[in-house]
Amino acid sequence: MDKRTFIGMVEAGEPLIQQAIDAMREYHQAQDRGAPAEEVERLRLVAESLFQAVSDYQLRVVAKARGKELPPLH
Repeated sequence: MDKRTFIGMVEAGEPLIQQAIDAMREYHQAQDRGAPAEEVERLRLVAESLFQAVSDYQLRVVAKARGKELPPLH
């Protein structure tokens, strides 16, 4: 894999990273304003899920850059 392809794959993940950051910000804002516990927990789960997706995506980008294929996500 050449450098341009790798950079392109990394850049393709940037919108997902931004979503995860925004979700974490929303979670912290809900905590700060004293939102109901159910809402805070829901926002925490959304943020956690998005950061896990970012991590999975980045792992796959690095694996592909090294010429390895990972099993499909389910």
